[in-house]
Amino acid sequence: MIDTIKLEMSITKARITKRELAKQLGISEMSLYNKIHNISEFKASEIRQLSEILELSDSDRQAIFFA
Repeated sequence: MIDTIKLEMSITKARITKRELAKQLGISEMSLYNKIHNISEFKASEIRQLSEILELSDSDRQAIFFA
């Protein structure tokens, strides 16, 4: 289960819009919304991409995606 609050904070900190984030991940904005809010799951490749885009540390990645 994703820690939605921590992920939202990381997106804000990275100063990227969700629209741009979805575009970089190659998914729709609705798919991104569903994944952020635990309606559907992120793929491992998407977690890797998000970690790079948001410049997440290993501990941040663990806290967000493996809470």
